[in-house]
Amino acid sequence: MRPASLDPLFSPLDSLPGIGPKLLRPFARLLGRDPPRVLDLLAHMPSHFVDRRARPTIAEAVPETDVTLEVHVDSHQHPPEGSRAPHRTYVSDPSGSLVVAHFKMDRGRLEHMLPVGATRWLCGRISLYDGMRQMTHPDRVLDAAGLARLPQVEQGYPLVEGLAAGYLRRAIEAALGRVPELPEWIPPDLTGPWPSFRDALARLHRPATPEEAVPTGAPWRRLAFDELFAHQLTLAFIRAREELAGGRVTVGDGQLSRLILAALPFALTGAQQQALAAIRADLAAETRMLRLLQGDVGSGKTVVALLAAATAMEAGRQAALMAPTEILARQHHETIAPLAEAAGIEVAVLTGREKGKARAALLAGLAEGRTRLVIGTHALIQDDVAFHDLGLAVVDEQHRFGVEQRLALARKGHGVDMLVMTATPIPRTLVLTLFGDMDSSELREKPPGRQEVDTRALPMDRLDEVVAGVGRALAKGAQAYWICPLVEESEASDLTSVTERFEDLKAHFGDKVDVVHGRLSGAAKDAAMARFAAGETRLLVSTTVIEVGVNVPNATLMVIEHAERFGLAQLHQLRGRVGRGEKASTCLLLYRGPLSETAKARLSILRESQDGFRLAEEDLRLRGEGDVLGTRQSGMPGFRIARMEVHSAEMEAARAAAAAVIRADPELTGPQAPALHTLLYLHERDAAVRLLSAG
Repeated sequence: MRPASLDPLFSPLDSLPGIGPKLLRPFARLLGRDPPRVLDLLAHMPSHFVDRRARPTIAEAVPETDVTLEVHVDSHQHPPEGSRAPHRTYVSDPSGSLVVAHFKMDRGRLEHMLPVGATRWLCGRISLYDGMRQMTHPDRVLDAAGLARLPQVEQGYPLVEGLAAGYLRRAIEAALGRVPELPEWIPPDLTGPWPSFRDALARLHRPATPEEAVPTGAPWRRLAFDELFAHQLTLAFIRAREELAGGRVTVGDGQLSRLILAALPFALTGAQQQALAAIRADLAAETRMLRLLQGDVGSGKTVVALLAAATAMEAGRQAALMAPTEILARQHHETIAPLAEAAGIEVAVLTGREKGKARAALLAGLAEGRTRLVIGTHALIQDDVAFHDLGLAVVDEQHRFGVEQRLALARKGHGVDMLVMTATPIPRTLVLTLFGDMDSSELREKPPGRQEVDTRALPMDRLDEVVAGVGRALAKGAQAYWICPLVEESEASDLTSVTERFEDLKAHFGDKVDVVHGRLSGAAKDAAMARFAAGETRLLVSTTVIEVGVNVPNATLMVIEHAERFGLAQLHQLRGRVGRGEKASTCLLLYRGPLSETAKARLSILRESQDGFRLAEEDLRLRGEGDVLGTRQSGMPGFRIARMEVHSAEMEAARAAAAAVIRADPELTGPQAPALHTLLYLHERDAAVRLLSAG
């Protein structure tokens, strides 16, 4: 049961005064949760702060900076009826004059807010317009009483269309009034100068100084530690449980492995051999294996997973490989089935598509032990799926699953060894952050025959040339991908949508063009991918749903539109869809200028390097953990508060603290346990919470 003390934080956002159905919609978009809760609002982190102590004269105010000005209201100039011109208010101080511009605002309201002859204080950004200093729609217009209440340092937050900064600030202020006093969960030797949880939230959202407003300040660091501590505590607790449950010794005779190796069209790379040796040593140990296998695009993780599964099968046990999508599960099946067949192993596929008698027969094969290897999606962890003796569980693209799903698959057998794989190389700091002290193997060598991809960056105004180039490639028999960042056009965005680009390219190339995006049903996506893989269609217009696992060797051209909007690791993943055959391949990065320094650096690094591990490290340096993990595009279970580029010290402290807690109290039943349970519930670490409640 969640502690009652947390109820105010988990209450719906519309329980706060002033938030009705109309405002709830933009809040839901902003906070990424529908319906949003008070907790989600308090975890909405600021993006910048304004120092309201800056009080220059009009003449001293630097254009494009936020200032607070004391002015005398001189006169109003109303726009003619029906005009699009703004309402102009002329104000001055002894150093000079300023125009205050308001668009589409009621004349009476403006004259009341800025009465002629009065002194007012304006908070906002100065700009130059026709050589004249101007402030458009000030953030605040204050009289003396309002000035007395003005915070000295004010946080600024990301917003969405339909939600003004004032509404957000008032809601945060009301939410802060709901924060309860909670028991301290930080170990006593770590508390030091940090504020309490409640105080940290108040000081972060109402900073007294610029130092308190930023991620390196004590309030933000405290909240980041809490989030990281909850995560590390979950990992440590689950790891201890898994070790407590014990493993089983799994040793094969090498017979199936030899047949699979003989059927391979190439020899294993040194990195694959090393990873396999480490996995086999883990399988032979009495403790349960929990190993992360990281491999760059096309580095041969699937073959390593199959050979690991062969070891389990040689020992008389079963193996399962779980992938996040049906497309990826069937792709694995295509790679594995011919090799497994050479060794006399029949491979089953279990996804949401298997129904009726076929599904019943498949489930019977697993339960009776006739089916030794199964590849599937979340369907593998449904209640009616039972194994005769599951020995090895392989989870592909681990970051698309929660810890709970990994555990659910492990619970399908006794002492199940676990191998988790990712095609997104992750920097070492993030491996520790996400997976705790999990053993890790890296595949840094490419198998023979993989091509380097010629990568070029072009501005969007050369789009016609790119379309013509695609036409030439298609005429020569090649296939191509065209990636767009959005599904459909929205007024708030200038990004080209997939549907619009599809229609445009279809007008050029007719039925050769197909489209795939996340809004399509699983069956429709699979059908489009199957048509493309079979060569029935030549150009696939897509969102990033094709980034992982799709294998079409004849595809030699990749166009990524608005490449400046993607993270480095994701661009590298997308680029990895081409260069999979013997033909030379090209990746064109289309960007809309002007580019930020970060975007320039990102595109430049991508052009010069094909090493996913190096790119992951650079991505962390340039943008923080969200892009490395694809969080911003594909929902990695990242962190709302912690920023890995800033809070690595807090992460190390959280890991050490979690390990110490679990060593001293492995069941979390000691005197400090209630406070720790509160922390886990607060951060919704469901896996640990469920294990605790299950005893």
